[in-house]
Amino acid sequence: MALHSDQQIISADDHMDIHVLPAELFQERLPREHRELGPRVVETKEGPFWQAEGRLVSPSGSKGKGYIGAEDHGFRPGLPEKRLEDMDRDGVFAHVIYSPMTTQMRLGEPELRAACMRAYNDWANEFNRVDPRRLLLLAHLPGHEPEAAREELMRVAALGHKGAIIAQDEGVAPIFEDIWHPFWDAAEDSGLPIHAHLGPTGSMLKAQLGSWRMPAFVSVIPMQLDETLCGMIFSGILEQRPNVRFVLGEGGLGWIPYMLERMDHEHHKYYDKTQDHRLEMLPSEIFRRQVFVTYEEETIGVKLIPEIGAGNVMWASDYPHGDSTWPHSRKALDDSPLASLGEDVLQKVIFDNAAAVYGVG
Repeated sequence: MALHSDQQIISADDHMDIHVLPAELFQERLPREHRELGPRVVETKEGPFWQAEGRLVSPSGSKGKGYIGAEDHGFRPGLPEKRLEDMDRDGVFAHVIYSPMTTQMRLGEPELRAACMRAYNDWANEFNRVDPRRLLLLAHLPGHEPEAAREELMRVAALGHKGAIIAQDEGVAPIFEDIWHPFWDAAEDSGLPIHAHLGPTGSMLKAQLGSWRMPAFVSVIPMQLDETLCGMIFSGILEQRPNVRFVLGEGGLGWIPYMLERMDHEHHKYYDKTQDHRLEMLPSEIFRRQVFVTYEEETIGVKLIPEIGAGNVMWASDYPHGDSTWPHSRKALDDSPLASLGEDVLQKVIFDNAAAVYGVG
């Protein structure tokens, strides 16, 4: 079953990598006291590089450094009009866009990192305004301290952002510990979906281009969102805040049915022994009520969507990364086993679920 020619698609996990950001973004927007150590683009023997806190971080707009995809997109993903042209070429209506602020900028000083996220979020809001229905660049929240995250969440919600990302364990405690309850109360009040994205946290394997370590690292990293998922559910944070929508970005699908079964099993085993928070719902029920997962090209996981819940899955192209389905996303979906699950499931996964989460009219 092929997609209809007029069938709209939302890609629920795309990227704004550091190398495509405007060179002047932070120096123009940071408070004066943070500009000296704040991110800037400097010239080096290898071309322009981002520098932050006095050290080189990543190329800026450079080709062939391992950051650009199969085609040299240059700065196009960071230019709203050009990105829209690339989306049109791919036949994709809207992009939900994750930021580089934690994994790629790697700022050490918490206050500087928070100031840079505020500057980035202001720029992202302007980026989205070019076409608010199609460009959904997520705000990035400082994760070093719950109150800082709460304040920025309320600020970006007032600006009109459609969602926000937070690092799972950037601060004094992971986001499912008690110290984070005021933040999650604010998330409940704000209505913004909160996102956690795969990252290098906790992995014994380290990404290294040109080495066997790269495929090994990329193979396992989606499943390392398992602790975040279990913590958010068993802690009661989601059960007690039914309006919080929690998105696992680029976590994939294949491991989810096993984890749901495992959580339900252990819930029954340990219910009578649990002294702090006892769930009144099954973990799988909480998941299906308020957790969403994104995936890219996957075969086994797609076949398992009925076990996960068709209302909890959102497809993604991963533009502009090298393993993206761009610019052939519609063909990739036609060739996927997703089509065999029926028109209703297909429509939910490629459009309806994301449209509901992000308010795409």
